[in-house]
Amino acid sequence: MSTDPHFDLDAPWMLHEQVSVRPERFGALLYHFGTRRLSFLKSPDLLSVVNGLAAAASAREACTGAGVPAEQHEQYRAALATLAASHMIRPRSAA
Repeated sequence: MSTDPHFDLDAPWMLHEQVSVRPERFGALLYHFGTRRLSFLKSPDLLSVVNGLAAAASAREACTGAGVPAEQHEQYRAALATLAASHMIRPRSAA
């Protein structure tokens, strides 16, 4: 999977307010009530990153806070870019 250079790891992100998270052993299921789409988080670490987005200053900080090593941030950029493209996460306003 290639990374999306347009997804900004240094920007603030959050779980979309219409998304429900159901933790599972493999990671989690995300369901968007607006689009009626289902997404799978295939690792508990990615779930930790997604859960940390709202409290972190940036997606990169959420990755670090979830214990993701810096050398793996590009892999997480790709996963987060996919979640952003499917409207599971969205940019968080500075307000």
